Order: sequence, then C-alpha cells, then structure tokens
Amino acid sequence: MGGFIQPEESPEIAATRILKTLTGLEGVYLEQLFTFGKPARDPIERTLSITFFTLIDILRYEKQLSDEYHPEWFPLNRIPKLIFDHSEMVKMAKEKLRYKAALHPLLFELLPKKFTLPQLQSLYESVYDTGFDKRNFSRKVLSTKLLVKQEDKDKGSSKKGAYYYKLNVKKYKANFQAFLNIIPNAHLL
Repeated sequence: MGGFIQPEESPEIAATRILKTLTGLEGVYLEQLFTFGKPARDPIERTLSITFFTLIDILRYEKQLSDEYHPEWFPLNRIPKLIFDHSEMVKMAKEKLRYKAALHPLLFELLPKKFTLPQLQSLYESVYDTGFDKRNFSRKVLSTKLLVKQEDKDKGSSKKGAYYYKLNVKKYKANFQAFLNIIPNAHLL
C-alpha cells in the first residue's frame, strides 16, 4: 500500500501519515529503504516511489489495523502476488533487514522486553529463512555475553520451561559485532 506526498510534506512526514491512514499504526520504527523510479514501472504515468520499512511486533499492533483499508499480515515466505515492482521492494526490504539485523539490535524491536532463547531463535530463523541447530544457536548467542539471564522462566512452552533473557544494551553498543557470529555466512551480507 502507498499514497502520495503532499506539497508541504517531507518524505518522512508523508510516510508516517500514510502508514497511520492505511494501517492505523503510529509511533513505530520507520526507515527509508530506496527510491524506485524506472520510467515504465507504472503503466499509467511516471511515478516515483520512496519506500520505507517498519519493524513492529504484530502481536502488539494486531488490533490497531485499519478497518477501512483492510491491511493484512503475511509471513515473509508467503507474500501474495503484488502489483508493478512491489515484489522487488519487498525483496530489497528483506535483504536490508537481514543486513541490518546482523549489525544492529533491530530484531529486538520485535521481541518483548524479556524473551526466551527459543523465541529469539524463531525470530532469526524467520528473518533469515533458514533453520538453526538449537544447541549451536544457544551456545553462540550466550557466548556473545550480550544477554542477561533472568530469574524467571516461561513455563508455557514446556514443563521444564525456558529462562527469560534481556539484551544488555550497554554491552551491545560496545560489542555489537558479536552477534555476527550467530548468522551463517554473515561475511556475505
């Protein structure tokens, strides 16, 4: 979905307005991705698209979606057929997300403040569209020393339960490259 920029708006203000109008969402992480402008991308008229992507926890925002435009959530690996060059936009957004997630704590925007290692692994598997060995993933993540183990456990997923963790933001900022070890083929990003 998209919209048109008004004469008095910057691209960022327009993106924020259009996102709120079409989805009902506001106050979320929003970043400019790319400007698509091939002359024949729209068969009716010359149109430039300044694309943005946002990272949100859909469980927190599921109820805020606009009833007027009927936006829907789709898993990254099951996106329906899109018009014009919008599939290229999604592909580029996925590539940028993967790149940025390897270098910055962006994916933690999608987790609750306290999370389990299985939740973190599931998120990384979704973003990178690959499976990780559970033991190796846990070992690599914990070896970064960027997570702080909490006293309590999530008992909802198993009898034994999984400990909750929090990201140590201060340590992360000082040693952000430690998370590169988790991602297979991170040197190719």
